Amino acid sequence: MVRILLIEDEKPVRELTKVKLRDKYEILEAEDGLKAFDVLEREKVDLTIVDVMMPNMDGYEFVSELRSTKDETPVIMLTAMDSFLHKKKGYNLGIDEYLTKPIDYEELTWHIEAILRRYKINSEKEIVIGDFSLSEASMSATVSGRKVDLTETEFKLLHKLLSYPGVIFTKQQLMDEIWGYDSETDYSTIKVYINRIRNKIGECKEFEIISARGVGYKVEIDD
Repeated sequence: MVRILLIEDEKPVRELTKVKLRDKYEILEAEDGLKAFDVLEREKVDLTIVDVMMPNMDGYEFVSELRSTKDETPVIMLTAMDSFLHKKKGYNLGIDEYLTKPIDYEELTWHIEAILRRYKINSEKEIVIGDFSLSEASMSATVSGRKVDLTETEFKLLHKLLSYPGVIFTKQQLMDEIWGYDSETDYSTIKVYINRIRNKIGECKEFEIISARGVGYKVEIDD
């Protein structure tokens, strides 16, 4: 069973979250960042959910310390603070998702499952869909036995979309994750790269990159 470390100083929130998730996951608990590291010294976890405002060591400090040790365990930050600057700080420290309270537990579960799928793919270094494969090691794709070289940006963009089939990513989400929050690149650049990818893998019948008009892009995998 997947093991999740829940770091939350408010006991009622911690207990309710544990009740909502325990049917699908094994939940370990800590009431602040310092106690979380005590848990991590003893236990291996697959994902961490962390609040921000906590005594002793807050969520930002916890993530900063975790990433400084080269620990790449996925982190969901769950907090009442919903400003752009708070989100930016979290993502810059290396979190995987930033969700705001009050907690929608169905949405939280969606994000947990998506992250676990993505990290499984990342750990294998390859996405395989029928006769198509995307390899991180060679930064290339293979379409029906034909190798297709990709630039780093093309690879990151295609990998992001393929990691979450059926999910629409807004242009802003893609811009922030692939090009960075401080990039001066505009949305037209995303369209250019999407078209380049489509042209390179044009004969691929395993999936399609679909434009959600005025919103963003998604991948649909053919059954």
